[in-house]
This record gives sequence, structure tokens and C-alpha cells, in this order.
Amino acid sequence: MGRLAALVGLGCLAATALLPQGMGSPVKAVARPSPAARSEVPAPPIDYRDIAPSLGLTAPNVYGGESKKRYILEMTGNGVAVVDYDNDGSPDLFFVDGTRLDGKPAAGNRLYRNSGDGRFTDVTAAAGLARSGWGQGVCAADYDNDGHTDLLVTYYGYNVLYRNLGSGKFEDATRQSGLPLTGDRWATGCAFLDYDRDGFVDLFLSNYLGFELAKAQAPGSSPFCLWKGVSVFCGPKGFPGGQNILYRNERNGRFRDVSKQAGVALPGLHYGLGVVASDFDNDGWPDLYVACDSTPGILYANNRDGTFRDIAVEAGAAYGDAGQEQGSMGVAAADYDRDGLMDIVKTNFMDETPTLYHNDGDRFFTDATYAAGLGIHTKFVGWGVEFLDVDHDGRKDILMANGHIYPEVDGGGSGERFRLPKLLYWNLGNGAFRDVTAAAGPALAQPAASRGMASGDLDGDGDLETVVVNMNAPPAVLKNVLKNAAAKGNAILVELEGTKSNRRAIGARVTVDGQTAEVRSGGSYASQADFRLHFGLGSAAVVDRVAVRWPSGLEQTFTGVPANHVLTIREGDREIRRKAFRRR
Repeated sequence: MGRLAALVGLGCLAATALLPQGMGSPVKAVARPSPAARSEVPAPPIDYRDIAPSLGLTAPNVYGGESKKRYILEMTGNGVAVVDYDNDGSPDLFFVDGTRLDGKPAAGNRLYRNSGDGRFTDVTAAAGLARSGWGQGVCAADYDNDGHTDLLVTYYGYNVLYRNLGSGKFEDATRQSGLPLTGDRWATGCAFLDYDRDGFVDLFLSNYLGFELAKAQAPGSSPFCLWKGVSVFCGPKGFPGGQNILYRNERNGRFRDVSKQAGVALPGLHYGLGVVASDFDNDGWPDLYVACDSTPGILYANNRDGTFRDIAVEAGAAYGDAGQEQGSMGVAAADYDRDGLMDIVKTNFMDETPTLYHNDGDRFFTDATYAAGLGIHTKFVGWGVEFLDVDHDGRKDILMANGHIYPEVDGGGSGERFRLPKLLYWNLGNGAFRDVTAAAGPALAQPAASRGMASGDLDGDGDLETVVVNMNAPPAVLKNVLKNAAAKGNAILVELEGTKSNRRAIGARVTVDGQTAEVRSGGSYASQADFRLHFGLGSAAVVDRVAVRWPSGLEQTFTGVPANHVLTIREGDREIRRKAFRRR
């Protein structure tokens, strides 16, 4: 289906651009179950609860109007970062916030310090991160290799780079870094990656579309401003596309715009949202995938000479299974079938299914959405998405956060709802997934207008908690609260420290007894997950082999590693530092 979709899709771009629509494609997907997903294998016990209130995370997100949104600017929402900014071993949380058009002051972004005892404290002001505006997403890295994790926050306007001073404080380093201090670009997703493998991470920014508030049309004023008979904000069709940007790290604290010479400033219409960096062709060099709204997806292949080429169409990763453009927002990459190749999942708009691209090797993907059991829902608007092993069986499952873009659909007669539940697909191990949402605890069923999502082990017990940003509402922190450790299985967390490679080891690849994962900056929807890599081990008490391929090219192997530990591996060191999980 992938090759056919690529060929058919070449003719779809012009055909769909003139059709009235909100987001996504006028080609409606048909829900189809997968025979492989009907396996009689019993699903594991999962009990997700929202523990955000008990952690002290009760402040609401602010982004655009609550009951009505007049302009597309009010739609995209915010991301979250799970990062250990103070290097104490406990991941902290940074929430990006937005504002409103009514002029009322908004609280702005928030940094919560993890005390390590089950509570988070708002340290935003003390850390120097207080800022308001049309914030979008966040990605993290140690861009100056000083041992402290820095933050890049995307905005409608201009982006902000925060340098971590290592004293619990950040400084706004945007001016010093050479990044623009003016403009009206609309950056959403971002990712640091060492695309030239010089030991310093570079910065990629996905830009959505060109928007000017003074020129924006009112809801219902054109065919692009209607959704199933309801007057809604206009777009995205009719707006100019955004141009993606690549900044090269000059290794002196400054970045240089190399977008044109690197080949990422593409001609044609693209509305970029989520982005993930991954070595899709296993050549040791990071590539990029951009999820695009109502336009073809982008797969930037790294040419290993400082340039990229968009191969999405020829690779079968630009369109849906019928060659249609899709309203794509979030994107994640992982080796879900343990064949050593990174696959892609992305979330899409209403009347579409999510998309799963299976990596066949040789820079080619097959649309495996229906065969893998992800083609059973068409009534969700997906945003944040992650591959994560929820039951520690050694296979990556898929979690999706959903939320409509039009508050007006509540009571609009279409039967659609603004606030939507989440979705959990359990990996069966046969190439397919089963929707186990209904049996996975009450937190997934709680409806919300969710956007960004990121995971990490917040309490040190070896399980991943997932943080979800809910538009104009407090965040959710999803925790599997099962008390039976045996039912959860064993696991390890792998933390890498680069020496010749960039300090956070972004781009490194780790293989644990047949499972493969990469250290990444950015991903999901405009969010940053914990840099530590999580591997479920089932009942295994010892890992036979841990192999690391560093961005520098160095390869290291360790054997006989005990389960249920955080493993810290420093590039070039022969020994692993170990810290046992807290008692579960």
C-alpha cells in the first residue's frame, strides 16, 4: 500500500487544496478492525489514575478561548517537558503556557521542581523562566555541553532559548545565541539533533503557517471557516505554509541559520506541527520526520554532508493509505516490532485514523495502520503520542492524547465533543495492537482537550508516568497504580553521558536484549520526554546484553546487568553506575 499511496498522493495535493475543510483530508477514513488484533491473548492488568492533584499540579493551562475560538491561533495549544534541570536524579516538569485574545493576563510558563518525595514545587520565578505569550512547545538539550540541560521554547512570534546556569536558574540566551528576537513565525515542534556529528547539538524548528491577526477572517466567512455546518475559525487551507528552520551550532554558544543550504526550506505548501528526529535508515546519522496538517508529511533524509532531502513521497511516508493528505499533529518513532528499524506513528484529525508507518528498510515504509489494528477509530482528534512499554513486557505500546479543535462542536448537532478520552493500544507482539483503553483505568476515559504529552519515571520506581497538557484545564499525570510488582514485570532505565558526543547523548542508540531505543530531543506533540531510556524486561532479573552506539561512532557493550536499576553509562567508561529503583 505504501508505494501505491505515494504515487496516488502526487495527484491528491492539487485536488484537495481547493476543497472546503477544517483540518485533514476530505477523504473520510473507514474504520476497519484487524484480524491480527483479535488475538485471544489476555491483556495485562493496567490501572491508570490521574495523580496530578496529589503532586500539587493543579494550576490550569491557558490557551485561547474556552467556549469559542475565533482564530486558528487559539487552536494549537501547548507542550510539556520532563527534564532533570537540577541534576538531582528526579525529573522535573516544565509546562509551556499560552494566552488569550481578550487581553487578560495569563500566568505564563511554569517550572515545577521534583522534591523526590511525591511533591512538585513551582519554582518558575526563582528559576528565571517567567514569561507569557503565545507559547507552543518545548525541547531540551545541553547545547553548550556544560553538563546542564537547557530549554528551547517555541512561540508564535519568536522563540526563546534558556541557558541553564547550573545554580537552579536559567538565563534568556536568545540574543547571545544569535536566534531572532523579532518576527511573526509560528513555530510548534522543535528538536535538537547533532545532524553533522560534531559533538554539538543543532536546532530544528517546525513552523506551522503564516498568520496575521489584523488580516484574519471571522468565523463562517468562507468555506474554510465552516465545520459540518458550524461557524468556526478559518484555516488552515487558505494560509501560506510555514518554512521549517535548521540552526547549526557554531560551538561558541551561537547558532547560524543554515535552512536553505541544508535543504530543509522546502518549496510547496507544508503546515508543520510535530517533529521527531531518528536514524530511520540505520546509517548512524539522524533524520527528521515532520507531521503536517492538511499537507504531505516530510521525511528529511540526512545526506551525511550537511544537507537533507525530503524523501517522504518516494519512501511511502507522506500520505495516508489511499494517497490522501492528512491532518497530522503529533508524531513518535520506535522499533515496535523489534526488527532494529525505527517505525513512525502519527496522530490525525477527525474522520481519519491514526497512521502507522512500518519501516521496511532501504528508506521505504509501508502504511501498516489497518493491518496493525490502529484503523478502528475515526472520531478522535489526536495530538500527543508516545511509544512506551506500559506493562514491561519488552514491547512498545502506543498512548495517544486527544482533543477537538472547535469548542463550538459541543451542542452543535454533529455529535462530536470538544473534550475527548485518550487511547491506549497494547502491543500483541505479532505486529498488531489491541485497543485496551476501556480496561486500563479511569484516567484514560476522563475527557479533556489534550495537546502535548511526555513520559518519564517521576517517582523512581521504574514505571513511566505520562504527563498530559489539557487546554484551559489542569494537567493530568497518568500513573499505572497496580501494586503487584510481579504483574508489572521488571525494567531498567538507561541514562547516557556523552564525552566526545554531545553531553546529553542525543542521537545515541541503545539495544537491550533485542529492544532498540534512541535518546531524543523533542517529539510527541511539541513536548520533551525524559532523556533516560526505559526498557521493560518481563520476568528477566538480569539483562544479557546492553549495547550503546554513540553519536561519535563509538560502540560499547555490557553484559550481565541486573534489572530494576537506573544505569548511567558514560561514553568511554568501562563501568556502569547503578542505582536501584525505589520499592514498588
